Amino acid sequence: MKRRRLRALADVIRTAYRAAPLVFVASLIMEPLGFAAEPFIGFGMKRLTDAALAHDSLGALAAAGVFTLVLTAMLGLQGVGVRSRLTLDEKVKLAYEERMAGLLARIPGLEAFERPDLQDRLQLLREKQAILSHGTGMMVVAAGHVLRLATALVLLASVQPLLLLLLGLGMLPSWLEARGQRLLQRAEEAAAEPRRRAQSLLHAAAAPAAAKEVRIFSLAEELRRQFLRSLEEAGRTEDRGRRAHARLSLLGWLAFGAGYAGAVAWVVWQAASGRATPGDVVMTVYLANSVAGHVSNASWAVQSFMEVLRITGYLEHLEDHEAEARQRPAPAPAPQRLREGIRLEDVRFRYPGTETEVLAGCSAELPAGAVVALVGENGAGKSTIVKLLLGMYRPDGGRITVDGADLAGIPVEEWRRRCAAAFQDFARLELPVREAVGVGALELLTAGERLDAEVERALRAAGGWDVVEALPEGLATMLGRTWGGTDLSGGQWQKLALGRAMMREEPLLLVLDEPTASLDAETEYALFQRYAGIARGRRAFGGITLFVSHRFSTVRMADLILVLDRGRIVESGSHAQLMAMGGLYAELFELQARAYR
Repeated sequence: MKRRRLRALADVIRTAYRAAPLVFVASLIMEPLGFAAEPFIGFGMKRLTDAALAHDSLGALAAAGVFTLVLTAMLGLQGVGVRSRLTLDEKVKLAYEERMAGLLARIPGLEAFERPDLQDRLQLLREKQAILSHGTGMMVVAAGHVLRLATALVLLASVQPLLLLLLGLGMLPSWLEARGQRLLQRAEEAAAEPRRRAQSLLHAAAAPAAAKEVRIFSLAEELRRQFLRSLEEAGRTEDRGRRAHARLSLLGWLAFGAGYAGAVAWVVWQAASGRATPGDVVMTVYLANSVAGHVSNASWAVQSFMEVLRITGYLEHLEDHEAEARQRPAPAPAPQRLREGIRLEDVRFRYPGTETEVLAGCSAELPAGAVVALVGENGAGKSTIVKLLLGMYRPDGGRITVDGADLAGIPVEEWRRRCAAAFQDFARLELPVREAVGVGALELLTAGERLDAEVERALRAAGGWDVVEALPEGLATMLGRTWGGTDLSGGQWQKLALGRAMMREEPLLLVLDEPTASLDAETEYALFQRYAGIARGRRAFGGITLFVSHRFSTVRMADLILVLDRGRIVESGSHAQLMAMGGLYAELFELQARAYR
């Protein structure tokens, strides 16, 4: 625990210093010094009281000068320090936003977006991101409050060392506050899942894509009910933590209040006995009263900063996951062309947090230059194989090789630059058409007329140029109603997604994972036939095209068909070979064929 906090502390300091070195140093010095000067006002009041009662005009004048000097220094230092801190907060906020965006972009696979525990941390980071931006400021404020408390205690000790017992009494509410804060933190962590569920339900109720089904099935009230139930569950969990925190905090402050009253009474008795001056009484009353506020503020600032360290720890945990996900065995470059192909060797895989193996010893060979179809019933593991081939996950057992080299050893960014894909759950990018398609080859986005030519080529290959021809401004048309653009049908959006997949002319692996679900069977057949022709024309560099489809009339054109059942490849061969075998493929083909007769 201490090691994690020290690491988080170093992270906060490093982030602030890199964001604005001079502002960070100014903030770290000025404001704490301003806080530390404040208790000397009590010292000035002591000297002024004693001088006035002794009719010492020069002493009173000197005391007034000290009082004025201290007050001016305090206000000046705190004023400059606060402005520096606010400036630093803005710089740090930008630094953390860039860091968060970079982290989410760098995570190579899908685990962080599908694992519940990592999703909970992401949820807490989203909710608490503002806390991170004030992290360095809270550190400065905490340092200032602690320094001010220490100065006050030193001055109290000059009157009577026994007054230092106030520190011990002051630590009691701080200790109980820390315990209460931990209970509150556990409650917030436990409430993260129902809060995330509530947000998901709210999104489902408000998302345009779900609007038709919400209304036709009269789901609005049910979604509202479940949304409120999830919020109530989260609220009850957090309320238990807040109540426990409040009880412990009240107990600590009652104990300190009793100690404070006793300390003041004791110093007044000392003065009445001639063992302390009236100025000592004034300073003690002022400082002892201030100590109550100083302990409270110091406790609050320290606990707030501990909260910053906790949230920073979540960020570091995700960064550790990202770094771990990037670890590779012996590094190997992605090949420029395929000579042998891709092999799955006894691949086993289960999704994180689950016990069921989706792939249980899956072995297959995708020959270089081949058009391969992957078929199987729902839940057989087809999309999982796609995710593994594209580096979204790593196998739990076995391995995937590319021309004999372990795929895990190829840098994931480098491998993905040599791949292209279109998915059933494609993205609807609300951008101008040329960019919505052109992002399939980012290096061309600033290529002007060449970009337009390449987008047209890709869309024609994908059978989607007719979409552009029907748009009011062609490739310049803004897509999506969110920005006042043109909305498309599901099939039109899908054609643009297929166009993105065709932007890379010579991918080593082109994956089409049921990307034509919104198209009719005849259009899908014609489209896959066109893809197969393009793929066979690229055999010189060994690129593999992998189709995943439920329509057997489409996959029969593939050079090789792989039949997946319960996490294993159970059959492989051409359509004619598999039909002659009379196995699972032939059975599924006949079942589907009868449905069309």
